[in-house]
Amino acid sequence: MLKKFLLAGAATSLLTGAAFAADLPARVAPPPVFTPVPVFTWTGFYAGLHTDYTFTDRQRINTVGNDLTPTNTIGNVATLRRPPVVRNEQDGLANIGGGFGYNYQFTPGSGFVVGVQADWAWTDLHKNTFYLGPQLAANGGFPDPSAFRQELSWLGTVVGRVGYAFDRVFVYGMGGFAYGGVDYRANFYTTAGATPPLALAYAGRYNELETGYAYGGGIEYALPTDSFLARFSLLSLLGVQSQAVTIKAEYLHYDLGSRNVLVNNTGLTVAAAAQPRGSYTSRFHTEGNLVRAGFSYKFNGL
Repeated sequence: MLKKFLLAGAATSLLTGAAFAADLPARVAPPPVFTPVPVFTWTGFYAGLHTDYTFTDRQRINTVGNDLTPTNTIGNVATLRRPPVVRNEQDGLANIGGGFGYNYQFTPGSGFVVGVQADWAWTDLHKNTFYLGPQLAANGGFPDPSAFRQELSWLGTVVGRVGYAFDRVFVYGMGGFAYGGVDYRANFYTTAGATPPLALAYAGRYNELETGYAYGGGIEYALPTDSFLARFSLLSLLGVQSQAVTIKAEYLHYDLGSRNVLVNNTGLTVAAAAQPRGSYTSRFHTEGNLVRAGFSYKFNGL
């Protein structure tokens, strides 16, 4: 009897515990943790490299004579012995250039962006232009040659940028200050009794800094931080972490204005009666277009 009583008590205890457990509230699972996706912003500093294709279509060199006597250089231009105007079209790929700047985006994600950008490029753009005037009886039927050289060694710009960002795509216009190193040369030769038969009679040169303006536009795309360029860049090897790598394409029109170059006589003595005296003025104009492709490292916004 005692054994049956103990077994009955144990069974009752088990049934009572099970019923009590069923009455307990169910364990509530913790709510999921959502990590917000970071919103990209163009705000911040950036620096990068680029290469350019430069071409000109409206450059010209105008020449006038300054003296009526004793050699009548005004008449030499009027009779096309010296060229009143020549065109000097140029094109070529630039060497590596670089730039840096700062953007500010009003609304992260998509929104308006303003900024400032400074660039420099070694253009090494030059052209030699030659001219042969009419055949002259005074020269034994030979023309007097003229030679011009125009060069844009390098070009720099400081421009403002204004545009709209569609998340990681930035479309913008730009405009501002341009400056560059120019080299202008004009050499006029004579065959009139010269020794040797072709001798330099007039020469002029200007090699200085010229300033002007530039304007254009572009489009830029920001690659994610885990892109190949960001992970294996020189900056990352140096321990400098960029927020993004951007690639861009730009068009820029530049105008450095005009410059007068005095083409003075060289003091050449020839056997002919008309000695090379007096002077000319050649006016050079530097204007062109630039198509640029490059990339930049963008740093965290400040």
